[in-house]
Amino acid sequence: MYSLAVTNNGTLADEEVCQLVHQALADSRFDGQRILVLIPDGTRTAPIPQMFRLLHQELNNRVAALDFLIALGTHNPMSEEQINRLVGVTTEERETTFKGVHIFNHLWNLPETFISCGVISAAEIAEISNGMLHQEVEVRVNKLVTEYDLIIICGPVFPHEVVGFSGGNKYFFPGISGQEVINLSHWLGALITCYEIIGTLGITPVRRLINRAANMISTPKLCLAMVVAPKTNQLAGIYIDKPELAWEAAAKLSAKVHIKYVDRPFKQVLSVMPQMYDDIWTAAKGMYKLEPVVADGGEVIIYAPHITEFSYTHGEVLAEIGYHVRDYFVKQWDKFQGYPAGVLAHSTHLKGMGTFDPIEGEKARICVTLATGISPERCAAHNLNYRDPATIQLTEWSYREHEGILLVPKAGEILYRINK
Repeated sequence: MYSLAVTNNGTLADEEVCQLVHQALADSRFDGQRILVLIPDGTRTAPIPQMFRLLHQELNNRVAALDFLIALGTHNPMSEEQINRLVGVTTEERETTFKGVHIFNHLWNLPETFISCGVISAAEIAEISNGMLHQEVEVRVNKLVTEYDLIIICGPVFPHEVVGFSGGNKYFFPGISGQEVINLSHWLGALITCYEIIGTLGITPVRRLINRAANMISTPKLCLAMVVAPKTNQLAGIYIDKPELAWEAAAKLSAKVHIKYVDRPFKQVLSVMPQMYDDIWTAAKGMYKLEPVVADGGEVIIYAPHITEFSYTHGEVLAEIGYHVRDYFVKQWDKFQGYPAGVLAHSTHLKGMGTFDPIEGEKARICVTLATGISPERCAAHNLNYRDPATIQLTEWSYREHEGILLVPKAGEILYRINK
């Protein structure tokens, strides 16, 4: 493994990162190959412009092809302007310096995007999920992976609500996969609950499923797993190896730099969501990462006046089902089993822990309130609380931890936990 890391809240110098990438890619086995690089979209903090230029610098003149595929999962395709901003180049540079480089959106909504890698049996899914699920799943993935000699995963690792820690083979599933594994993996995470799985080190059942599916992709793989220092776009660590090994090392560092411990729970948390989250589907991370430190009966407010939609891709389904605790769906499965399990999972993750009884109804552990550009009527229809964002002055929320009130100025990537 090629690796560099700092653990004292520092960052790696650009020269250090450049040297490590050079060492890792100097091997002549890369020469003449067709290489496809998987990168995140704009909803992840990472020095993608730096890595884009480094990979181009190291490989472009040696390989038969160097192309990039944006692992959108089911997020919106990026415009050319957004892509240029993502990789840090101008339109002129795309047409000159990087003319031979193709940057693809993962077109997840088109059936012709995919090929099938096979099927994981119901018996194996039962084993992987510790008996929580008993169904087979077809493994489909973007067919571009078969058109290259090497796939390089280049993305950050953070605590994650579905799988424990993001990154690694997650760039295949859900990054460039078909709906089948997306739905199954997210529902498995929902059954375990976000509260239990987020920030869990090691191979969670969801990670086991993702790794198993990735092993069905025959193209060789390499991973540049990055750990981004909080409040910066610079690296605290980078690990280059096979996806499983690079991810494991990066997750251990992420657990040190992306988890903040507090001594007691808060009755109210204001999660300020940055512009990179443009709907509740992505901005829900402001709930996921704070739920563990909200007291029973407390409130998380997702503050994002710029957001006007629940989901640009799954909004119609969410309008039908709303947001509910896990058991609301599990105990009424006949009613909800026809809906996409990945959307049900998102619903439960945002609503958080709670109970459901056919007689007593639904009882969420905490209150989730949206202070966004979404109307009070739409919030109520989706079973969420509303607060007018104009009534919130951020300065009035600062330095009130002693009152049980927490302001998180850039929520979504740092996980908060209670000291044991």
